[in-house]
Amino acid sequence: MNHVEKSKELFVDQHYHCSQAVFAAFAEELGIPEEQALKIGGCFAGGMRNGEVCGCVTGALMALGLKYGQCDVSDYESREKADQVAIEFMRRFKEENGSYLCRDLLGYDFSKQEDVKKIQETKTYLTICPPLVKSATKILEEFL
Repeated sequence: MNHVEKSKELFVDQHYHCSQAVFAAFAEELGIPEEQALKIGGCFAGGMRNGEVCGCVTGALMALGLKYGQCDVSDYESREKADQVAIEFMRRFKEENGSYLCRDLLGYDFSKQEDVKKIQETKTYLTICPPLVKSATKILEEFL
């Protein structure tokens, strides 16, 4: 199963959050168990439940951090690389989807209770989010 199929399965079929689906689709090859990636990604959907940065983007940034992130205080090369790929990923996602903010992408804001009700009633996340999961996954593949 490729990354796009895996993220789709996790999001559409298994009903994990977008952040979990994108991050976990790459977990094993980045050196962590899928279960751990699902747990780590669990609080980032809905723009961290506040309509901020889309969970697809935060899931991808977690994967990029595992690949390129700095873990030695004196390793400025890794820090620079991680910064560069994060900025470029977000630029590409915004270019492809119009924004990287959840509230802009969904047209609703998770920080507003009335919008959360509308999201649940209309099931907006079933039509708008799957293409975003796919987009983030495909862009992320290019960076990894």
